[in-house]
Amino acid sequence: MSKVTISLNGRAFTIGCEEGQQAYLRDLAGHLDGHVRDLSDKVGQIGDLRLLLMASLIVADEMREAQGRIEALEEERSDLKGRLSQAEARVRTERARAAEAIEAAAARLESLCEIGADGEGT
Repeated sequence: MSKVTISLNGRAFTIGCEEGQQAYLRDLAGHLDGHVRDLSDKVGQIGDLRLLLMASLIVADEMREAQGRIEALEEERSDLKGRLSQAEARVRTERARAAEAIEAAAARLESLCEIGADGEGT
């Protein structure tokens, strides 16, 4: 286990973490500290515990909003997949109709060629 020192509201804290997670943990702490500093600028130094609680609630709100956006994007993705499937089905249907029309035209041309070859058409 590794240790990393982070700073929150101007205070240093050393905490344990898994090897290789130090930079990630510093990044998370920096995000939290940014909120703590913003709050401190707005409401003053009301105590570390209250500032951390308020900042944690802000981070929790950010997370919930992100989850909502993810859910909305997943719904949109699902809708788009359904619409794509419908479009692909329409394309298959139209291709089949086109193939049938081409086959009918080819059969008609063949019959016209046979009539012309027999001398019956003129």
